[in-house]
Order: sequence, then C-alpha cells, then structure tokens
Amino acid sequence: MKYFIKYTKIKTVVLMLIIGTFISCEPYIDVELPSHLLTQEAIYENPETTRAALSNIYSKLRDNTIITGSQAGISNLLSLAADEMTYYGTQPLPDQDFYNNAILPGNPVVLSFWNQGYNLIYAANDIIEGVTNSSGLTPEEKEVFIGEALFIRAFLHQHLTLLFGEIPYITTTDYFENTNVTRQSVETVYENIISDLQTARDLLPVENVELKTRPNRWVATAMLARVFLYQERWPQALEEATVVINNFQWEENINDVFLNTNPGTIWQLMPESEAVNTLEAQTFIFTTAPPPLRALNQNIVDSFEANDLRKTAWIGEVSNGTESWFHPYKYKLLPGSGSNNEYSIVFRLAELYLIRAEAQAHLNNIPQGVSDLNKTRNRAGLANAVANDSESLLVEIFNERKKELFTEMGHRWFDLIRSNKANAVLGPLKPGWNNTDVLLPLPEQELLLNPNLLPQNPGY
Repeated sequence: MKYFIKYTKIKTVVLMLIIGTFISCEPYIDVELPSHLLTQEAIYENPETTRAALSNIYSKLRDNTIITGSQAGISNLLSLAADEMTYYGTQPLPDQDFYNNAILPGNPVVLSFWNQGYNLIYAANDIIEGVTNSSGLTPEEKEVFIGEALFIRAFLHQHLTLLFGEIPYITTTDYFENTNVTRQSVETVYENIISDLQTARDLLPVENVELKTRPNRWVATAMLARVFLYQERWPQALEEATVVINNFQWEENINDVFLNTNPGTIWQLMPESEAVNTLEAQTFIFTTAPPPLRALNQNIVDSFEANDLRKTAWIGEVSNGTESWFHPYKYKLLPGSGSNNEYSIVFRLAELYLIRAEAQAHLNNIPQGVSDLNKTRNRAGLANAVANDSESLLVEIFNERKKELFTEMGHRWFDLIRSNKANAVLGPLKPGWNNTDVLLPLPEQELLLNPNLLPQNPGY
C-alpha cells in the first residue's frame, strides 16, 4: 500500500516523502507496509520500514533526481552543455537549451534539479531525526541508517552547489527554521559536506551490500576524495583516494567495466526491474541515422587514439551508408534484452586513480602520478604516459578524464569549470557563451517563494 509520512512543508521546496510501490528486487526491498504505520514515529521503530524509506531515496536518485540516467539527468544534459554531445532534435526539448547554453530562470529542468534535490535532502533529514528518536532500533541499526542519510545529504548538497553555487545547507525538517533559509557561501557548504561525510564514514559498515547498491564506508570515502579534489586539498584527496584504492580490485578487461559484477565498482544503482536495465542505455543508444535527438560530438570521438580500446568498446556507431554518427555505448542493454547485468554506476575505481594522479601532480610526486594515470591508459591498450613535470602531467590527466569518464555524471562539465578552461573550450563552440554560464540560474519560482535566496546568479 502507499502512504504518506507526516511531513512539514517548507517554503522554498515542496518536501514530501512517499513510501510505497517499491521496486521488487533486492536489495531495494519490497515491504508490505501495515496499515497502522502512518506516522514518522512508527516508521522508524522498525528496521524494515526504515530501510524501505532509504530504498525509496535510492530509487528516486536513479529515476528522478540530478544523477538520473534519463535524459533529464546531468549525464545527458551536462554532456550537451559541455563539448561531449551534439543535439540533433527539432523539438524544443531541455536538451536544446543546455546544448545552446540558453537556460533561463524559468527553465523546468532547473526547477526540477532544485526541487527534487531538496526533496531528497528533506527525506534524508527526516530519516536522521526519526532514527535518532527511535526506541525500536538497535544502536547498530541506528548508526547504519544515520550514516546512509548523512551521506545522501552531503552527496546532494555537493551536486546542488556545483550547479548553482551558493545554496542553503538544509539539516532539519523544522518549518520555522527552513521557511526563510538563505544561501551560504560555497566554502561553508563544503565545510558542512565534509563534516557530514566524515561522520557518515565513521558510522557506515565496511562490508558491501550485495552488488554494492547501498553506500558503505568506502563510498563515503570515495565521495570525500572527490570533494577534496574539487576543494584543491591535495594531501587529503590523495589520502582518501588511497584508502579506497587499497580496498578494491582493479578490473583489467575493458569490456567488463560496466557490468554489475565489476570488482572495481564502488557504488551503483539497481534498475527498477530486470526488464528495464539502465536509463543511461535508453538515453544514449540510437539505432537510426541521422540521430533522432543526440550523438557524441565528433571532436570527442576523434580525441581517442586509433588503438584505444575504449573507442571500440564504449562507443557505438550508426551509419546511413554515407555518413556515420556515434553514441555512448558504455551501457549496452536496452529494455527487453533478456539480461540484467548492468547497473547505473555512481562511483568506480578509475575515478579514484585519476583523483590520486591529479593530487600527486599538484604535490609534485610525478612518478607516482604517472603510475596512477597509467592504470586507465594500460587497460585501454595504450602505452605508458610520458610526463616529467607537474604541468605536463596535469594536461595528460585531464585528457585522460575526458576519455575515461565521458558522459558520466557531468564529469567533463565540472572538470572544465574547476580547471578554469570552460571559457577557452566552450566559448568557440557555443554561440552566445558567457563566462557566467558556468552556473545555472536559481529557479525563478523559488526566488518568488523565498526572496531571502536573492540575489539571482550573475548573468541571469
């Protein structure tokens, strides 16, 4: 049955957690919810229903929010906004606005990023508060549930601040505290993100859930490594990346990297059902030419060396007999393919090696950085990199990130911004490009609801 958790509505976002109609496959569990469980207090007295509340968050992350693999998520839209994808559609879809960098404050996708992100932040806060006050959960159960919710809260805030810059950091469900929230500096937001992740890491278990579909200690540590990278805190990024690398096994076969059994996967989201497979495959794969909506930018395709195994393993080609177009082919299984061995990967070991390589470069540990860089190069069939100084090594690392992480979770867009290369790379490609386009506008509707969020981001 479906039911609504008792909730408080805050002015800036509509915050409601709905539990019900859970996906039927483990470990996002299917729970028959008794009719008497109609309040927050009752939900968090029971480990099964608490776990169901968290499962609902993961399914929404997969299907509806910022990181969804559908066309409404950042893997698609930020690939179009960057230099990875070209838009071929004739309809005025959100894809076109992102591709042309013509996003306005009233854009529905911008509002969706904001609202759905804060919806799940509210849900995570509801879990933290409910579990903390629970008398029916053991101390060990409480630690795991609070650790997962803290991780989710930090994870979503980091994506929101990457997209919007200064944002509110919401840590409560209290109406009076949240109704007039103001934006905090990016530095303050990151301090809160790091604090939540460090606490989550200490609370979460070391053991992996089956097929790594729920965050554990290593997922929180991987997220810390990414955050420290973005904060240019090189010693900490190196340290956290090393912890993760030391606890995972490298997958040598390029064809097995995106299978759900890859030992180098750190965290992945299970598809809704065996018949559906990943949303990424549905978004990116096309079979007719010319492409109906989107295809890889030719410059990205041409950036791969001829003997790079990723070019054949991770890029699909469609031809009309005279001309060819290309699409991401990391995820290969479409609905009805009769197999379910691909999940949507959020963190994988290759990113951690590249994080550590970049940290090593900035710390002037050149041989160690080259060694980390060569992990992905060698798996792709390429010779060892040649770099003798920090500057040349960083160039190699960013080129490698471009090829290893293309069309995944907005990595290319965020790399261009944090390296201050967005203007140089995107300016010549995007008519009307402005240096203020590196941030999205705050949703117009939210500014009307809560003027404390003003001023609007520059350029909008």
